[in-house]
Amino acid sequence: MISIKSEEEIELLRIAGEITGSTHNYIKKYIKPGVTTLELDRLCEEYILSRGATPSFKGYDGFPGTVCASVNDEVVHGIPGNRVLKEGDIITLDIGACYKGYHGDSAWTYAVGEISDEKKYLMEHTEKSLFKGLAAIHDGCYVGDIGYAVSKYAKEHNLGVVRELVGHGVGTDVHEEPDVPNYGARHTGPILKEGMVIAVEPMLNLGTRKIYMLEDGWTIITADGKPSAHFEHTVLVTKDGYEILTRR
Repeated sequence: MISIKSEEEIELLRIAGEITGSTHNYIKKYIKPGVTTLELDRLCEEYILSRGATPSFKGYDGFPGTVCASVNDEVVHGIPGNRVLKEGDIITLDIGACYKGYHGDSAWTYAVGEISDEKKYLMEHTEKSLFKGLAAIHDGCYVGDIGYAVSKYAKEHNLGVVRELVGHGVGTDVHEEPDVPNYGARHTGPILKEGMVIAVEPMLNLGTRKIYMLEDGWTIITADGKPSAHFEHTVLVTKDGYEILTRR
């Protein structure tokens, strides 16, 4: 069942979302050649804790990091470690913050130094696909309307739409009902109502949409080794549209 949040819950989700978005703003200046993904993870954890929140992902189903740090062809769930970022990489940081039991969830892909035109294209249009999906949201819309908008834009720009990984509801659990796929048909799926909170998160690949998991049991990469980008906001469904809770 998809829950409709009370005003008190929405206010806590706004705070959790603001902390999540602020963590992105805080960490982006540290994303440069020579830094390790573990250093970025440590800095994000320190910042989240300094804001009176806790990392949503640390220990979630056994995940060892505060953030998911996915580089180049890694789609999602990259484990922070001793990997050193180099000029020309792209990295997605998926960050979650829990405030008084309520979560914010937002992923963003960043350039490390100067990147190729191909990677710039991928990042630009994956971010735009997120906002195409968000534009479909309002009281009474269907989940399928969001996925249709994302996939239509992605296909127009020849990007592969990952189908196995989806957006989701957000509340006292970082992953709640409903699933919010990045593909679908208009006027299908659950109906969204004012007061619901969801995360919309297109994951688009420069090549094939096909993916597979590495032996670590977490990291998912593209099947052809081409780069992937991931942009995500947690949003509140409103009568006439949506409110971004994880503003950057």
